[in-house]
Amino acid sequence: MVSRSYSNLLDLASGGSGSPTFSYGAKKRLPRVATVGSLLYEQDDESRSNGGSDAATSSVSQERVIIVGNQLPLCTSRRESGQWSFSLDEESLLLQLKDGLGDDTEVIYIGCLEEQIDISEQDDVSQTLLETFKCVPAFVPPEVFSKFYHGFCKQHLWPLFHYMLPLSPDHGGRFDRSLWQAYVSVNKIFADKVMEVINPDDDFVWIHDYHLMILPTFLRKRFNRVKLGFFLHSPFPSSEIYRTLPVRVELLRALLNADLLGFHTFDYARHFLSCCSRMLGLTYQSKRGYIGLEYYGRTVSIKILPVGIHMEQIRSVLDLPQIEAKSFRGKLFLELMIWISSKE
Repeated sequence: MVSRSYSNLLDLASGGSGSPTFSYGAKKRLPRVATVGSLLYEQDDESRSNGGSDAATSSVSQERVIIVGNQLPLCTSRRESGQWSFSLDEESLLLQLKDGLGDDTEVIYIGCLEEQIDISEQDDVSQTLLETFKCVPAFVPPEVFSKFYHGFCKQHLWPLFHYMLPLSPDHGGRFDRSLWQAYVSVNKIFADKVMEVINPDDDFVWIHDYHLMILPTFLRKRFNRVKLGFFLHSPFPSSEIYRTLPVRVELLRALLNADLLGFHTFDYARHFLSCCSRMLGLTYQSKRGYIGLEYYGRTVSIKILPVGIHMEQIRSVLDLPQIEAKSFRGKLFLELMIWISSKE
């Protein structure tokens, strides 16, 4: 029997609720990633749905984190020859997260590219990015991406999380369910990409921001014992505002399929807990700084994890020879703080 924690979303993703399904041509699965001389084992779909721990054991000893975000930490451009050119985006927050992990931790990135890649080029681009940058691109059809990003994310979620009622100019401000269906479909595409490279018994999956709030549902369904973390880079509104969203319960249940939920401040976490209490009837325990929610036999941890400042990058700039006057150093430091705030 499918758990109620994700049954509705699975029906929607498969078209069981009469929703449209999106496809983008036949996709060739990426090979498992080679790590410390070993290939991560392949499993059939049935074994994955049972947790993926009984089919085989991996000899991988290096800790690995899969960071999933809406956009890959890459800059993309096309040369005059027609070939694609890729480089790391040093300003990407997802890329800088790696500096907070151990030197022996391998990081795989999953996300979209800045540019649309033709279907005929997608396999070659995927292989190049995997081998060169440890990046796995998620290819989303342009019309679906527009509904997902410019539609549901920017017309509904972003305004809601910043205490503005959702706006949908094309539909008189009313909720557009087709945008929600596109949001579910894109999250499913991301889930498929994670499944191509994950070793469910050993890897940690770290999901970022409101673009992928229901991704934990699809991963938990496929790998029941997967280690999932989610961090919200935006505020979380009070229950009075959040309850105006028609799919409020679906999003809450999806987030609770993660093992750990991170928020910038205690107020944001408190608002989330209040929503879980008032809309799902859940209670939480708090003891010595630990906050936990019991959900379908699992304990979901709630953490306050404010994004910090990358001091090494600031020091490297302030120590440049051309930066000498203290007044200039102070002005530059202030400008850096303003720039960092604008990126959050």
